[in-house]
Amino acid sequence: MSPRGPLGERNFRLLVGCDVTSMVGTAMAIVAVPFAVLHSGGTASDIGFVTAAGLVPTIVFLLFGGVIADRLPRQRVMAVANVLQGASQGVFGFLVLTGQARVWEMMFLTAARGCAFGFYMPAAQGLLPQTVLPENLASANAVRRLGLNGAQIAGAALGGLVVAAVGPGWGLIADAASYGAAAVMRLGMRFTNLPPITRVGILPELLAGWHAFTSRRWLWVIVVEFGLVNAMYVGAFSVLGPVVAEDHLGGAWSWGLIVAAQSIGAVIGAAVMVRWRPIRLLRAGNLAVAAIALPLVGLAVPLALPLIAVGALLSGIGIETFEVNWTTAIQEHVPTEMLSRVSAYDALGSYALSPVGTTVAGPVAAALGTPVTLAGAAVVIVVSTAIALCVPDVRRLSRRARQQRSPASTEPATT
Repeated sequence: MSPRGPLGERNFRLLVGCDVTSMVGTAMAIVAVPFAVLHSGGTASDIGFVTAAGLVPTIVFLLFGGVIADRLPRQRVMAVANVLQGASQGVFGFLVLTGQARVWEMMFLTAARGCAFGFYMPAAQGLLPQTVLPENLASANAVRRLGLNGAQIAGAALGGLVVAAVGPGWGLIADAASYGAAAVMRLGMRFTNLPPITRVGILPELLAGWHAFTSRRWLWVIVVEFGLVNAMYVGAFSVLGPVVAEDHLGGAWSWGLIVAAQSIGAVIGAAVMVRWRPIRLLRAGNLAVAAIALPLVGLAVPLALPLIAVGALLSGIGIETFEVNWTTAIQEHVPTEMLSRVSAYDALGSYALSPVGTTVAGPVAAALGTPVTLAGAAVVIVVSTAIALCVPDVRRLSRRARQQRSPASTEPATT
């Protein structure tokens, strides 16, 4: 990248370094957690309960986290959240290693990590535009996603090896360590103060964020779409995928390979998006979303492992194409001072149904069969994507130049 590009900014380099470090651990944990539940005597339904236990607190705290992140230095909010996430994951890993982990304890610790993530996510969404110049925003989103997905490839592959070799507890300990390292690096970010932001109270600030969210039809339509897409995908892929891998594909190493293949696809998608800047952001992004259904179809059959991995790779390309265009659209069309609150409403709507998906995936699969459940989730994803593309505001939303402050003076200040 040219020194004038996003990597020419010190704060952006630190942001990417923090994200890459924590993502390596997170990807290991994605492989480790379901097998920690299974090796502790749990079932597919228990995997869903543990996953849902992390999602519910995140959803509960998102809006409050959005207000906090629009008031306080966002990198500090993220650092504190990382410390809390690392502590909960460290205890989780210790219990698994000592053979004392029970499902309710796993749920409690996952919930604690989810509380912290409710504050982390809105701050993360609002921080990136503060670290780069406006003309580098789209490239910065793609570069960050490229780093994240490269880290996920390494983490998923390493997680599969670690879980298979020494057990899931060590994967969780590695995740805890990555959170701590990321927190330390975040505190190295330096910003100068902006003009004061007046505090008018939590409720009025939430209402202002709600108005900014609902006044943009393209925004809430996509959020409704992804409320369904995420519920189907998280429930089917994250809960039933490891079960299929355990029963038909050889266990943890095969699941690590599938997750890694998806991450390779995401790297490809992000690499393309570094240079490709479609004018119609959401039309290009949403057309790629249907690829998310491919690994679900492969697991439903189930196909041979290489074919499922190819489907996962294509889904990764689709996810990343959408993600970069979606993030850029929000950052270009929502005022900077509203970004964290609007991002909180975005995340709230997008993930509100995910706990339902993870909770019912096991029981539905037990009643209807795993193949039918996976195939049904794939159909819902494709249909909801097609409906969203029928909305003119979604198809026509265009890229535009964003008026934004310099990264040299981007730390929120308050009165």
